[in-house]
Amino acid sequence: MEIYARELIADLLAAAPEVRFTAFINREAAAATDVAWLDALPTVTVPVKARRRVEWVRGEQLLLPPLAGHAGVDLVHSLASTAPLHGRFRRVVTIHDLAYRIVPEAHLGVAGLGMRVLVPGAAHRAHRIITDSDSTRADLLRFHRLDARRIDTVPLGVRVAAHRDVAPAADLRARLRLGDRAVLLSVSAQRPHKNLARLIEAVALLAPAQRPALVVAGYETAYGAELRERAAALGVTDDVRIPGWLADRDLEGLYALAAAVACPSLYEGFGLPVLEAMARDVPVLTSDRGSLPEVAGDAALTVDPLDARAIAEGIGRLLTDTRLAGELRMKGRERVKRFTWAATAAGTLAAYERTLATGTA
Repeated sequence: MEIYARELIADLLAAAPEVRFTAFINREAAAATDVAWLDALPTVTVPVKARRRVEWVRGEQLLLPPLAGHAGVDLVHSLASTAPLHGRFRRVVTIHDLAYRIVPEAHLGVAGLGMRVLVPGAAHRAHRIITDSDSTRADLLRFHRLDARRIDTVPLGVRVAAHRDVAPAADLRARLRLGDRAVLLSVSAQRPHKNLARLIEAVALLAPAQRPALVVAGYETAYGAELRERAAALGVTDDVRIPGWLADRDLEGLYALAAAVACPSLYEGFGLPVLEAMARDVPVLTSDRGSLPEVAGDAALTVDPLDARAIAEGIGRLLTDTRLAGELRMKGRERVKRFTWAATAAGTLAAYERTLATGTA
């Protein structure tokens, strides 16, 4: 969702210079120095720390409406699946997924309870809804009584800088103890629905001589301990690396090293890592569930994410079948051309126009 905000706003500004955009940002964003568009439009700091979920809710529900009213905006677009339930302005919300309903283990405790209340509230109270995929749109219609005419599917984009800072391969291999082995990369938060435990099981099913070094890059959660225990129980501790959050240059270096990328998630509202891998010319194995087939098309190898042996066989094919890997690289390069942030911005502006055309708030 952070990538969505950073990329979408930049392209909205480029696509509609005649529109007065105002960004309502939290304290962390206000202090950021690496977001180019912060200096390109007016900003209003909502005095909350977004890392604290309760503060996020307070800011969105109680503080944002009067601030938006004072700024004189006609429409508020909430980018992260929840939205203010009231306000004297038109309301658009992007709902990225229904993970809280379909894979409830993705959001535990207070966060899960909040999502189960706030996402449906936003869906029913917003004047218009944007989803990243037709899959998520169908989920919304299945679980909530909504008017389908209020929902627009606007896929996400992918952008890779022409000149990237890439950590040297030798440095990464040494730091992560990869030796000269093939590298299988998975870019994923450490959450149960990402199916990382079954991915580790799939790696364990491969013959030791064929087994790649699996690197799971993504932010740490308490679930990471279970993943390490699972690797130990399967006897593949030396084959699995879970370094947590990585600097951009390290992640770019791993993409450059990787023989394949695995995204075997049980559920995604879109699945941006699939496109990010394709954009870097890496063949992809992904799940046949949720939005992932919609995003991947025929440019990835899709498998049943509940079948560890199917995942293992898919990994084995990508590592040994050079013709298949080459074909997927070629198809991936063409596939990503369909997903641009300029197109996302255009679809979003069209949703704004439909919202404003339906009457006053």
